[in-house]
Amino acid sequence: MLHFPSTHSRQPLSRLLGGLLLALLCCLPAQAAAPQAPKAYLSLIIDDLGQNLPRDRRVLGLPGPVTTAIMPDTPHAAEFARQAHRAGKIVILHMPMDPATGPFAWHPELPQEELQKRLEAAFQAVPYTSGINNHMGSRMTSQRPAMAWLMGELQRRNKFFVDSRTSAQTVAAAEAQKIGLASVSRDVFLDDERTEPAIAQQLQTAIKLAHKQGSAVMIGHPYPQTLAVLERELPKLKAQGIEWIDIKSMISLRSNQAMSGHGKDGVYR
Repeated sequence: MLHFPSTHSRQPLSRLLGGLLLALLCCLPAQAAAPQAPKAYLSLIIDDLGQNLPRDRRVLGLPGPVTTAIMPDTPHAAEFARQAHRAGKIVILHMPMDPATGPFAWHPELPQEELQKRLEAAFQAVPYTSGINNHMGSRMTSQRPAMAWLMGELQRRNKFFVDSRTSAQTVAAAEAQKIGLASVSRDVFLDDERTEPAIAQQLQTAIKLAHKQGSAVMIGHPYPQTLAVLERELPKLKAQGIEWIDIKSMISLRSNQAMSGHGKDGVYR
């Protein structure tokens, strides 16, 4: 007569089989983890600040580490620099350069003593500055002796430089690179065309470039259309695989190397 094990005797057998199955699963080769996409980083600078406090405060409300570039010859330069500093934003001097005009503007015909005097006055007008970028400057940034002197002066003051690249003939970043001054160059202007669709398209251009080369530096202005796009789109960056970092972190990330749009093999043209 056939004999079936009792329910009580079957329980240890089921535990034994379960243990054997677990041991076999542990011996199977682990499935390779899916490769992670390389990280992509963006930094944002807003230029031309200091002219209108209510408008400029809207910039401080943007999420994340926006860099505030403040013009020295504006009525609210010092006050807005203090507000930006209190808000935890990086402040830089938006230095006027030819063809810009005004009491602080640099022009090729000015002697070095006058350039130094105007730079010093500009720093006095905008407190809490960590560095500078050029306002206009398509003529001035092509002047190698003046740019070489400026980079040495910024190094002495422990400031960094952002080349706005308003001209393909700029030598500013190249001179900074020669002496190892902390610097970086702009990749994308957001709002040469002041319409929301065009600005949104430029933001997407910057995102694509960041994915392609690892990072991108954007410059925009406090236009209502620009701020509307940024307020709407910046919170979506994370979902698009973008890390938004401040300009100091971007300088460190790039280690003073030129991107392909600025030079060759990391060297500025």
